[in-house]
Amino acid sequence: MSRLPDARRCQEWAEEMLSYARAAGAQAAEVLVRDASELEVKVRLGEPELIKEAGSRALGLRVLRDHRVAVTYTSDFAPASMRPFARESVELCELAEPDPLADLPELHEMAREVLDLYLWDETAPSLDAARALHLARQGEQAALQLDHRVTNSEGAVMGRVMGATAFASSAGFSGGYRGTSLSLVVAPVCDDADGKKRNGHYWTASRFISGLLDPEAVGLEAARRTLAKLGSRKVATCQVPAVFAPEAARTLLGQLAAVVSGGAVWRKSSYLAAREGTVVASPLVTVVDHPLLPRAPGSRPFDGEGLAARPNVVVSQGVLRTFLCDVYSARKLGRRSTGSAGRGLGGGPQVSTSNFVLLAGKTEAAELERVSQGLYVTDLMGFGFNPVTGDWSQGANGFWIDNGSRVHPVSEITISINFDDLWKSIDGVGDDLDTRSSVQSPTLRVSRITVAGR
Repeated sequence: MSRLPDARRCQEWAEEMLSYARAAGAQAAEVLVRDASELEVKVRLGEPELIKEAGSRALGLRVLRDHRVAVTYTSDFAPASMRPFARESVELCELAEPDPLADLPELHEMAREVLDLYLWDETAPSLDAARALHLARQGEQAALQLDHRVTNSEGAVMGRVMGATAFASSAGFSGGYRGTSLSLVVAPVCDDADGKKRNGHYWTASRFISGLLDPEAVGLEAARRTLAKLGSRKVATCQVPAVFAPEAARTLLGQLAAVVSGGAVWRKSSYLAAREGTVVASPLVTVVDHPLLPRAPGSRPFDGEGLAARPNVVVSQGVLRTFLCDVYSARKLGRRSTGSAGRGLGGGPQVSTSNFVLLAGKTEAAELERVSQGLYVTDLMGFGFNPVTGDWSQGANGFWIDNGSRVHPVSEITISINFDDLWKSIDGVGDDLDTRSSVQSPTLRVSRITVAGR
């Protein structure tokens, strides 16, 4: 059985390093400790290609002195190493430029408790490499056996991550929690009539083993989606309604998250910088960042600065209600943090989302395709989004819709619209919210978009 991450022990390390930093002369300090165990296996055409099992443990230290900040990290937890590490980190502050806003949160802002959000699966440690290989093999085999046109495979990958996170701050917080995450992806390959290879995939993910789809179901859906791409072609340049599948809509929602960040706002790198309280989307659109959803992939009881995590309504019925802020961006904007700080071990706090959710509508997803002609978008590619101007253009794959039905697959096209117009032009939101990832969206329909094809 894999080594189990220990949140309590991580918290003890964090508190220990915090005391060393204060003793070394830090006026303020905060410590993040992460302990993780990872298992990943891959099979291809029934044979194992990868078996990886690894553990990692590291500590990130942020110290402040005279409004100068230094950020360091280490994986050496021996007391004989931690003391000089703390001392050297404090000395690094002398090399930084002072920033009057560089300070920890105030005591009254800190979390008072660590909620149990049911992020840990007690059965996850029992998933060993042999069992993971068996599940991956089942998924791939189901895909390969569905149809003779499924001729190859890029493999099936089963993964499991078990982790513990602890945080301690001289501002008055110390806490930790554990979480698990499991996933299976199957990626078959089909031969098209023109000799091209068509690739596709499908996946399942959950905090709990019991929340995963059956491997055969994943494989069959992966094969169906790949087979549906056979005969894919371009379409003529036009302007038509576009229906975004949840996977594609999730990309749009992730791009929206970038422009509602307080960091982007104070840097003037968001077209929404002066739009708080105004209409920025269709009345059908409500977006919430919700870190307290039980069992959800992006949930967390506290943020990267030790503030209590809380739900934030970002867009309510099309109106921009708030920007997401960490402590620093909130101070730059003259407001309070929304408890939205994230951080890595080697960096300072920055704005991040948790479960960034576009709430489902009441319309059946299939009803959104009831248009005379249109495009059903399954994949978006490229980086054609300018967050300052809102100009938006991306490569896309999907299906052409004629009289309410998907008639043939479409590829090698580009779709474009101003991002502000895109959100305001949404005239349908489906009831099929996809909760597999931390950015969650149902099917969306945009009333008109430009398609560049042949």
